[in-house]
Amino acid sequence: MAETKTHGFVFPGKKRSGPDDLDGDDLFVTKKSMFSGLAPTSEDPVAALASARHEFGEHGGVNMSIEASATFTVMEPETMRRMFSGELGPERDFFIYSRHFNPTVLNLGRQMATLEGTEAAYCTASGMSAISSVLMQLCSSGGHVVASRTLYGGTHALLTHFLPRACNITTSFVDISNHEMVQNEIVEGKTNVLFFESMSNPTLTVANIPELSRIAHDKRVTVVVDNTFAPMVLSPARLGADVVVHSISKFICGGADIIAGAVCGPASLVNSMMDLHQGALMLLGPTMNAKVAFDLSERIPHLSLRMKEHCRRAMTFATRMKKLGLKVVYPGLEEHPQHELLKAMANKEYGFGGLLCVDMETEEKANRLMNYLQNFTQFGFMAVSLGYYETLMSCSGSSTSSELNAEEKALAGISPGLVRMSIGYIGTLEQKWSQFEKALSKMQDLGLFM
Repeated sequence: MAETKTHGFVFPGKKRSGPDDLDGDDLFVTKKSMFSGLAPTSEDPVAALASARHEFGEHGGVNMSIEASATFTVMEPETMRRMFSGELGPERDFFIYSRHFNPTVLNLGRQMATLEGTEAAYCTASGMSAISSVLMQLCSSGGHVVASRTLYGGTHALLTHFLPRACNITTSFVDISNHEMVQNEIVEGKTNVLFFESMSNPTLTVANIPELSRIAHDKRVTVVVDNTFAPMVLSPARLGADVVVHSISKFICGGADIIAGAVCGPASLVNSMMDLHQGALMLLGPTMNAKVAFDLSERIPHLSLRMKEHCRRAMTFATRMKKLGLKVVYPGLEEHPQHELLKAMANKEYGFGGLLCVDMETEEKANRLMNYLQNFTQFGFMAVSLGYYETLMSCSGSSTSSELNAEEKALAGISPGLVRMSIGYIGTLEQKWSQFEKALSKMQDLGLFM
């Protein structure tokens, strides 16, 4: 029989082989909510993950079994009516259909909620599906969002073009570091959401999460933070945010082989998003595959180790690049405008993030540098995305921020030659640094860098 371990205790699983057990013990949540009380309260995400519920396999395996079924059977016909009425649900091992809830995906959701310190989490097929579902749940037709003007290009396009056209939801863009501007753009009774990235893509501006949350909450506005760039480094919900979204495809995945997302937040929100009649997740159906969920759940336990090495190398490279005279943007450098802010907010021992930017001023110089780094010295790959074990490089203005027009890029601080680097950890640090120096030396020989 399957077993469930909760905070050091082992309980028999809920495998049903006979008539439906309608009086079984509720092992991990209260009956009124699918998600009540799932997240430990520890401030350190690693400590929280270590004390969270552990799922064992159906036959005693140390890893949970993969529930690959799309649909689930019942032993008695009356049970199905009771499930659809909401009387019976996954908290008592009753599942209907995997677009609704799936045991394997639910387990990953518990891990994500624990990681971010929220009551609940639901995992989706992509980061963009997580963001769009949250915004459509929190905003009705005529709704209003205040958002940072420095966002991932896809998110910017969603807010600028798609939501106004398809949903009559409008957005006011702000300099997220200008708190007076943020406060003035939030209209109490009209604005539904304040949306920003904990560390902006690609400029690495660090948001003052506690202060922004206070401003929004004073006007009864929900704070949604994209924490894709800083898992483990920052915990937005512990700093005051209401909802945290992720593209799990990046650092959390770590292998550049999976597309996935997550919504982490209050149980009331996540339950409402799964409502049969009004839930954005339930009705739009950005369902995560159970096999993907299992794969990701095996990577979260070593996320902290990976993040520490990403951050350690990024800090070392940024410091050395600066000494060579390059224009480097990295929150770990003391001259970064939000260096002290990040030190104050960050979880200890995880550093300042795994990304840095080098501003080569022109797209031509940026492309030359990336070409030499990839094709002559093997420092990294020219590719979008981040969080891979190899270093990934892209010229943001012509790639992941290409959805912004020239004026929007200028306001966001994205120069034509800004090279975003997600620093990997493959090879030795000195080996990779030597590869970088060789590429830069070639640039100098051609008179492209002095």
